[in-house]
Parts: sequence; C-alpha cells; structure tokens
Amino acid sequence: MSDFQVLIPDVGEAKDVEVVEICVVVGQTVALDDALIVIESDKASMEVPAPATGTVKSIDVKIGDIIDTGDLVVVLDSEESAPQEVVADTSEESSAGDAANRQEHADNNVSSVETPLPNNDGIGATFEIRLPELGDVDDVEVVELLVKVGDQVTPKDALVVLESDKATMELPSTVTGVVEMLAVKVGDKVTDESLIAVIRTESESAGDQSVSPVVTVDKDEKPTAESSDSSPVSQTVDTTKETLRDRAAVVYAGPAVRRLARELGVDLARVEGSGVRGRIVKDDVKQFVKQQLGQPPVVAESGGLPKVEYPDFSRFGDTEEQPLTRIQERGANNLVKSWLNVVHVTQHDEADVTELEEFRTELNERELAEGQRLTALPFVLKACAATLREHPRFNASISPTLKTLILKKYIHIGVAVDTADGLVVPVVRDVLDKGLRDIAAEVEALSELARTKKLAPDQISGASFTVSSLGRLGGTGFTPIVNAPEVAILGVAKLAKKPVWVDSAFEPRVMLPLSLSYDHRAINGAEAGRFMQSLVEKLGDVRRLIL
Repeated sequence: MSDFQVLIPDVGEAKDVEVVEICVVVGQTVALDDALIVIESDKASMEVPAPATGTVKSIDVKIGDIIDTGDLVVVLDSEESAPQEVVADTSEESSAGDAANRQEHADNNVSSVETPLPNNDGIGATFEIRLPELGDVDDVEVVELLVKVGDQVTPKDALVVLESDKATMELPSTVTGVVEMLAVKVGDKVTDESLIAVIRTESESAGDQSVSPVVTVDKDEKPTAESSDSSPVSQTVDTTKETLRDRAAVVYAGPAVRRLARELGVDLARVEGSGVRGRIVKDDVKQFVKQQLGQPPVVAESGGLPKVEYPDFSRFGDTEEQPLTRIQERGANNLVKSWLNVVHVTQHDEADVTELEEFRTELNERELAEGQRLTALPFVLKACAATLREHPRFNASISPTLKTLILKKYIHIGVAVDTADGLVVPVVRDVLDKGLRDIAAEVEALSELARTKKLAPDQISGASFTVSSLGRLGGTGFTPIVNAPEVAILGVAKLAKKPVWVDSAFEPRVMLPLSLSYDHRAINGAEAGRFMQSLVEKLGDVRRLIL
C-alpha cells in the first residue's frame, strides 16, 4: 500500500478559490476519477477527482477553506503503483469550466463560432452559431434552451445551456439579430462544430461589429461578454426568456447535482440550498423530492393565486412598517397553508351551560378546586375529549394521497394561547384520562410557559384536535381555521345570558356559542351535525362527562 497525495491543480489567475463541497469521508473507498471535493473560484466550479482507486486516509481541507495551487487536499491509501504526489487532473474541467481565465487558447474557447451564410434578400446577413472545439470533453448535452425562434438577441445573450460530465456552460450569440432557427432541442448530444442556431442580423454589416464573447461557465453567474464595441446595443427580450435566464442565474449547483435534478424532474429554482452560500447539494434535491411526494395532489387548474396589488401607502399619509415576530410569521404561513389546502366548512351552535356554570361557581366559592379558580375551558376540553372518543373521524388526519384516513388512538388537544409575540398552541395530552382540576392546572401552566417563551418542543406538538377559546372577548361566534393536518377545530365564543323557550315559557339561560370548522374532504355535514349535537349535550349536563 502507498499514499497518494492529491494536490490542488494549477488554478491560473483565479483568486479566492474556496472549498464548497466535500464529497467523501475518511475510510471511504473511491474509484479512479471519483469526485473528492468541489472547489470554486470567482469564475467557475470544478470537481477534484481521485487519481487512483483507494481508501481515503485523511481529508486535509474543510468547507469554506480558501486554497491555492499545490495545497494538499486528500491522502489516499492505494495498492496501485504511482508517484507519491499526484496533482489532480482537471483538464476536462478547465476546457469546459474555466474558459474565462484562458482567452488566449482559442482552440479550447467555449465562445460560439459564427459562420456567415450567403444572403440575397437584402434584409441582413444570416449567421450559423456552432459549438466550438471543446478538446477531449465528451457527451455534451443540451440541458436548456434560453431562446426561441423569433427572439431578438445580442452578443450578451445566452442561447442554450450545455453540460458535460464535469461542467455546465452557457453558449452565447456572437451577433445582434433575430433567432431564425434552433437546430437543437433539450436532450440532444452535440460535438465540435455542431450547428446550434441560425441568426439573421438587421444589416449586412451587423456581423462585422460583433466580437466573440468569452463565456464564464460558472452555473451561478450570467455569461459575460467582453467586446471592443462600447456603444449601447438595443435588446428586446420577451418575458419567457428573461424568466429562464433569471432562474438560471440564481441556481447555485454543480454538474452532478444538476444531472440528478434532471433525472428526478426537479426544478432547481424551487430547491433551497443548504451548502455554503446557499449551494444546492444532492441531499437538498432528495429532500425536496421527499417533501413533494408527501404533499397532496394539486387539484387546482390555475398556475397560482393572483397577487394582491399594493399601492404606495405613503401617498395617502404617514406610515410605519413593523416586522412580524417569528411566531407571527410562522403562524401566518401555517394559516395560509391550511386555508389553501383544507376544504373548510364551519358549523355553528349554542350549548346551554346554565347548570355547568352553577356547578363551576359553586366549586369556586367552596374552594374545592384546591385554590385554583376553574374557568369554563377545562369543561370544554373534557367534553371535547369524550365526544372525540365517540366520533373518531374528528380525531384523525387525511392522508396525503387523499385515499385513507389516519385515525389516532390518542386524544391530545391543542389550546390556542394569546401571547405578546403571537398565537401559540400548547398541547394537553391524554385529556380523556384527566380530571377537571388536573386539566385546569395543566392549561394554566402551559399558558404561562407560552407567555414566557419556555415551552419545550414536545409541549407544542402532537395535537389531534384544537380548541380556540376567546373567552370574554369572544363575541357571538367566529370561523376558526383548521390547524392542518388535523381535520377539525372548535371555536368557543363569549358566554351570554339569553331568554330561551323552555316548556311553556321563556327562561334566562346561559348560552355558550360554539363554532366547529372541519375539513370537508374527511368529514361530511351529517357527521359534523352529530358531533356538535353530542358535544352540546355533554356541556348541557356535566354528569355526562363522567360516563
């Protein structure tokens, strides 16, 4: 066995070459040309490959390191006979990935090649845009078309995105004109001198003014054109092309990641990168696919909701912009998701809680609650738990496929608590197994923890049903939003004494307004009616809570 020292290759004039990804771990067996690390300059990204088959003995860099030519990267333990020091061969990356640093080598330049065609129509010259000689780079594939027939382009405009197994590059136009023909489509394999496009200029002399630009093949930057012509060039670009180019400019990922994304059908513009400076790595693509598979299928035909147009409010008077707290921001996002995904229906009713209030008042006066004042909320939670046991579809979640209902054997109820930072929903677990005083004590303790920002993660997760009680602020009713993936939520408004017809006369009765919102995909109206009827009966006769 012998040690192979893998060193950083000659990076030319590149500055601030940074390690952006480490592709191996110590002890891992690698094959010849397997990527060891990914480095990035201000011009391009490249993979440093293994010079031999062997086992990674040590990794001498870390993500974020700034390195230079000759720096030690990795030491391999290998049985193959080779010199002790091996400089990683990056000729393939250099030819396709660092053209901006080597303008003097015309044979490896990835600038497009234009060939004027005969033209007798008097309206301008026609130029063929061909792929230049790329040296020993094989399997160059067209991965994206940035223009279409009829688009007007200048020497600054990229026409297509090409990708080899080592680098991604944009091929620009070298003339100003209109795209008359595209000779390739996405997925085509191209080689040296392959015809890419035909462009018609506005006049015979238009082609003479253009200077072939040098293309930066960094996937994360727009191609730049260096030209001796400093005069402004008019550019007319349609919305589709601008959108494609902007999307390509912000995607920060290497060739292997882009290849994986294409294989999985993932739009990298929708993937959030977890690497250095937001770089998208393979795990980000896999996690995105996993999240998408867990989402319910999209039913809507439209491509998205229309945006609300905001005027300049300062035109009407003084304004002040206050940032939302993290709790408010997260809550707002969750509410939007629930409102857009859940088929909401709300059913309203009133419970006659006259006897319950008399019993509660008596307990408070006799201090049977061990010095703790009982509110109506513990009674509501206990009644909800008992009703959920009888109607298990309300204690469930609809599966992402919309084909099954996930019935939960536990009854944990979330209780909405108003805090200075926003609405927080701590969870009272196993409500059915607890007495009223225990429930009251737990709700009070959780509410205090919520207000002081001391709730533990397990105290705000696992709810199977939610109660939102507005207490004395509740008014006559409201429409609560289901806390998805739950399928139902109960809104409790303000107690009010009302005249109610009992037997043959009106009597003053204490009525509690209730609002049950539910997901109509999982629950129908008749089921909701039976649930509400059962809940009202239990609140109307507290003796039912012990059954």
